[in-house]
Amino acid sequence: MDNLIDDIDKKIMQLLQHNARMSISHISKEISMSQPSVKERILKLEDKKIITGYSTEFNLGNLNRGMTTFILLKTEHCQETVEFCDKAREVTDLYRISGEYNYLIKVQTASIEELAEFQDSLIKLGPSKSHISLKNILEHRLLI
Repeated sequence: MDNLIDDIDKKIMQLLQHNARMSISHISKEISMSQPSVKERILKLEDKKIITGYSTEFNLGNLNRGMTTFILLKTEHCQETVEFCDKAREVTDLYRISGEYNYLIKVQTASIEELAEFQDSLIKLGPSKSHISLKNILEHRLLI
C-alpha cells in the first residue's frame, strides 16, 4: 500500500478518518495544498479503492443498544447463519474465523434479557459461547 500512496495522501486520509465530513477547503488549509489538488488526490484514492466509503458513527448507548457482546458460534449451517445475522437488528458485525468456532458475531443489545432472547434464537444454528464486553477501550481506532 505504501507505494500506492505518499505522505500527502496519508495526511488527507488521516484527516478524513478523523472526520469524514471534513470539507475539501478545510483539508486544503490543513495540508497547505490547493483545493483542486486535494479533490484530485481524494478521487484517485477512491479510484484505487483505498478509500471505499464514508460513514457515520452512532452512540449506541444513546440508542438503547449500549451492551456489546461477542459470540463465538460453531455451525455447519453457514449460509443460514449469514442470512440470520443479516436480518437480526442486534448484529453489527459478523466474521468467519478459524479454529474451533467458525463465526464471531458482535451484537449490541439494550440488556442482558435482550441478549438472552437473541441467544435463544441462535441455538438452532449450533453451540455458542458469549463474551460480554465490560468496557470498550479501543474502538474505531485511527489506522493511518
